[in-house]
Amino acid sequence: MADAIEATRKSKRTPATAVPRAMDADVEARLQALAASRVVIEGVAPEIDGGRFAVKRLEGEPLIVEADIYCDGHEVLGSAVVYGGVGGGEREMPLVFVDNDRWAAEISFATPGPHRFSIIAWRDLAATWRYEAEKKKTAGLDIALELIEGRNLLDAALASGRGGKDDQKALKALVQKLDRLKAKGDGEGQYALLNDAETIRILDSTGDRTNLTRYAIDVPVWVDREAAGFSAWYELMPRSQSGDPTRHGTFDDVIKRLPDIQEMGFDVLYFPPIHPIGKTNRKGKNNTLTPGPDDPGSPYAIGSAEGGHDALHPELGNFDDFARLVAASKEHGMEIAIDFAIQCAPDHPWIKQHPEWFDWRPDGSIKFAENPPKKYEDIVNVHFYRGAIPSLWYELRDIVLFWIDKGVRIFRVDNPHTKPFPFWEWMIAEVRRTEPGAIFLAEAFTRPKPMKRLAKVGYNQSYSYFTWRNLKGELTEYLTELTQEECAEYMRPNFFVNTPDINPRFLQTSGRPGFQIRLALAATLGGNYGVYSGFELCEYIPVQGKEEYLNSEKYEIRAFDWKAPGNIRDDIAFFNRIRRSEPAMRNFRDLAFYNIWNDNLLCYGKRTPDRSSFLLFIVSLDPFAGQGGHFEVPLWELGLPDNGTVQVENLVSGERFAWQGKVQHWWIDPNVLPYAAFRLSV
Repeated sequence: MADAIEATRKSKRTPATAVPRAMDADVEARLQALAASRVVIEGVAPEIDGGRFAVKRLEGEPLIVEADIYCDGHEVLGSAVVYGGVGGGEREMPLVFVDNDRWAAEISFATPGPHRFSIIAWRDLAATWRYEAEKKKTAGLDIALELIEGRNLLDAALASGRGGKDDQKALKALVQKLDRLKAKGDGEGQYALLNDAETIRILDSTGDRTNLTRYAIDVPVWVDREAAGFSAWYELMPRSQSGDPTRHGTFDDVIKRLPDIQEMGFDVLYFPPIHPIGKTNRKGKNNTLTPGPDDPGSPYAIGSAEGGHDALHPELGNFDDFARLVAASKEHGMEIAIDFAIQCAPDHPWIKQHPEWFDWRPDGSIKFAENPPKKYEDIVNVHFYRGAIPSLWYELRDIVLFWIDKGVRIFRVDNPHTKPFPFWEWMIAEVRRTEPGAIFLAEAFTRPKPMKRLAKVGYNQSYSYFTWRNLKGELTEYLTELTQEECAEYMRPNFFVNTPDINPRFLQTSGRPGFQIRLALAATLGGNYGVYSGFELCEYIPVQGKEEYLNSEKYEIRAFDWKAPGNIRDDIAFFNRIRRSEPAMRNFRDLAFYNIWNDNLLCYGKRTPDRSSFLLFIVSLDPFAGQGGHFEVPLWELGLPDNGTVQVENLVSGERFAWQGKVQHWWIDPNVLPYAAFRLSV
C-alpha cells in the first residue's frame, strides 16, 4: 500500500523540463526582484489608509516615523527614512532601533506644501563584520581571515559609487593606509583602523547596501503654516459693530474695533458671510417668517441683485474698504477669515444663469433647503452632479481663488459634510496649487467618520464635539482620542466655545464662572480655539428650551458695550498671552492628563519634548461650588523621584514657591477663579 501511494505521488510531480523555456527570462526576473527585497519593512507609521491620504504637520514640526524592519539570519541591518518634496530630491535620516524589530526616526519639513517620505533598509555587511570580528577577537580566536574580509568591504565600497567626492577620496586614502599596515604584518593596527570612528563614518557613506529594499509606498505629508495648527479665533458680525442697532455696521466700524480685539490677544478675525443678502423669503427677528421692512435678513441667505459669492454686501462697504480692513488687521496681528457657505438666496444670480445647478420640484418651483422639522425658506442649495459638473466645481474653486486674491487665506466652510467628499478633495488640492498656505476649517458637527473624512481629504481644521464635552470622563476620553489615536496625524480640531448657531446649555445656566471654565479648557487643551463675540460678555439668554440665542445677530443688528461689567476679557487676554509666550502651548499633541482625586477637577499638562517648557493646569468643572483635591505632580516627567522638589510659578498671581513630593493639594473657588495655571521647572 505504501508503495502504491509513493508511486501516485511521483506520477503527479511535474518534471522540471515541463516549465516552458520561453518563460524562463520573465520568471527569473520576478524571482530576482523578489529575492533582492530580502529585508522586511512593514508596520510603517504614520500612514493614513495605506498612503491614500496625507499625514499632516506644521512647518518645522517634528514627525516621528516608525517601522518594523527585520531580515532572516543574524546580520546587522541599516535603515533610513528618505524624505523630501514631491518631485524633488531626497534626504536621509538614519532610523534608530527601538525594540522588538521596531525602528524610529524624527524628521521635519521646513516649508508648507506637499512632501513625502518612505523607508529604505539593507543588510549592513560592514556593521555585521565589526560585530562578528569583535566577538572572535574577544574570545581570543585568530582573525586573520576576518581582516581580509574587512579589506574586501573597502573594495566593495570603492565599487559601489556611493558618497561624494570627499568621501571617495577619504576611502581611497583609507585603503592605502590599511594596505601599508598589512604589508607590515600589523594585524592589531588593521583591526583598530577598521573599527575607527572615521572608518565607520566613511563606510556608512560609501559602503555597499546589500539587498537594499525600499518600502513600496511614498507616504504623502501635507505641511501647513503654523496658523493651521495654532490659532485663536474671534468671530463677529460686521454689521453689529457700529454701536448703534439702528445703523448697519461697516468695514470701517470693524477697523475701529481692531485695537479692542488685539487687546484680548486674538490672531484670527472671522466673519460670517459678507455678501449681498437676498430679499425673497427674508427672515425677521428671531427667525420669524414675517420680517419688517428694516430687518437685515440672515447673512447665510447669500445673493441678490447686487451679486453673489464674489460680491460684498453694499452696506458693509466696497472692495477698497475691505482691502483697508485686511491691511489694518495685519497691522494689529490678525488675519481675516471669511465664511465659505455654498448656498443661495432665491435671488442669487446663479439661479437664472445656471438653473442646472439647482434642484427643482415637479411643479417647476425651486427646492428650498430643509432639515425637518426646520425649514430654510430663504435658502436654496446647489447640487454637484448631473448638469452641475464640472462647471459648478470650477466656479466654486474660482470663488475661493478670488478671495485669496483679495488677501484672504483662511476659510470657515459651512456644513461641508452636506457636499460631496470628492469635490472637497479636488477643490482644496486645486486651491493649494496657487496658495499652499490656504487654511480651511470644516464646520461639520456630524458623525465622527464623516468629520474625519473631511480632514483626510484636505481640511486643515475641524469643528469638534468639544462644545458638548463637559464632564471629566468625557473630556479625558475625547482629548485622548484626538491627541493619541491615528486621527491626531491628520485632524486638527478647533475648540469653539460658542457660535452664532450654538448657545451651549452649560453656558445658559453656569454664570460667569462657567464662561471662564469653558474658556480655560478651550484655550489650553486646544491648539486652535475660537469664541463668538458676546462670549466675553457672558451672553447666555437662550430661546426657551433650545441651544440658540434669543435676539440672535443672525437676524438683527445689535449693539454691545464691549467692556460691560462682569466681562471676562482679562481671562481671555491671560490665556492668549501664555499661548503665545509658552512653547509648550504650541503643539496640540503634547498633552497629558494627571491624577487628581476629585471628579469635579481636571488636571493636565502641556509640555515640550525636552520638558524645558512645562505647564500644569487645574480647572474646576463645577461653576457653583468650591472644589479641592489631592493631585499628582508629574515629577517623573522631570526626572525627579517621588520625594523630589519642583519649582512652581503661579502664572495667574505671579507667586513662586516649591512643591516637595509627588502628591499635593489644591482648592478652587469658582466665584474667585475656576482655574489655576502653573509653570514647573527643576
